[in-house]
Amino acid sequence: MTRTLQGNQKRRGAAGGRNDNIKRRRSSFLVSNHSAGSSGGEFTESEERSQRTNMANDVTDKVRDYKEKIKADAEELVLKTFPEKVLQLDALVKSKLFSKIDLTEVNTDLNIPVPEAVANITNNCGGEQTLQKKRKFEVLDGAEDLIGGTKVLALPNGTVDCNKNIVELISIAKPHMRQLVEDANVLKMWIQFLIPRIEDGNNFGVSIQEDILGEIRNVESDAAAYFDQISRYFMTRGKIVSKVAKYPHVEDYRRTVQELDEKEYLSMRLVLIELRNHYSTVHDMITKNLEKIKKPRTSNVDTMY
Repeated sequence: MTRTLQGNQKRRGAAGGRNDNIKRRRSSFLVSNHSAGSSGGEFTESEERSQRTNMANDVTDKVRDYKEKIKADAEELVLKTFPEKVLQLDALVKSKLFSKIDLTEVNTDLNIPVPEAVANITNNCGGEQTLQKKRKFEVLDGAEDLIGGTKVLALPNGTVDCNKNIVELISIAKPHMRQLVEDANVLKMWIQFLIPRIEDGNNFGVSIQEDILGEIRNVESDAAAYFDQISRYFMTRGKIVSKVAKYPHVEDYRRTVQELDEKEYLSMRLVLIELRNHYSTVHDMITKNLEKIKKPRTSNVDTMY
């Protein structure tokens, strides 16, 4: 009996030892897995931080390259392109196309004939005869069936074209107007990039930069306003031509169209002159103050001697 109890105790002790070994192994395995997982998470976060830093550096480098490109393009515009544009526009202003002495050469036919007056004699209540003149329009064939309610009217000779002489002048001047707007924008950005940070004192060069920047903004606004002038001309001419179509017997409306075309011819010539003057004045202003524009502030050592 005693031997049996001792054998059972030995077997229980051996089993308990095996269970303790299994628990220790399992706990060590869990600890190792937890440490490995935590170290893997820290490695991923560091990679993300480094990736974000690299992306920020790439964006910064691209912005720096953009600024350097703007500076290089602006200096090339001032020193090389602007003198060429001045000579090109001056030759264009002096060309035969923009130097007509007789402005009546600009006028074109409106293609709106004066219809014959149709006299309708009717009797009123008192028996007196009155003469009525009424303008007749031609109705397009089948228009009444296609569009109900409003008659489609047409001129006898078809459409009224624009003044081809003025349209040719506008097609020549518009690319130069657009180019001046773009060049002024590049110069504006160039000077803004060269303006130093705000400090107390020694701001004489900065004031020169701001004055030239304001002049360039005025040039850009003037060049953009020329496009509004062209659209207003076509709008005004269209309204007057519609008056001519409605009242073809009134000669004043026809004369108004001719005067408007002659005025627009002079306006387009003045636009080219203004473009030439803008290029020449901006070039002269920047070249005279180029040193102050690029280096608006001098060091204290330079001012002592």
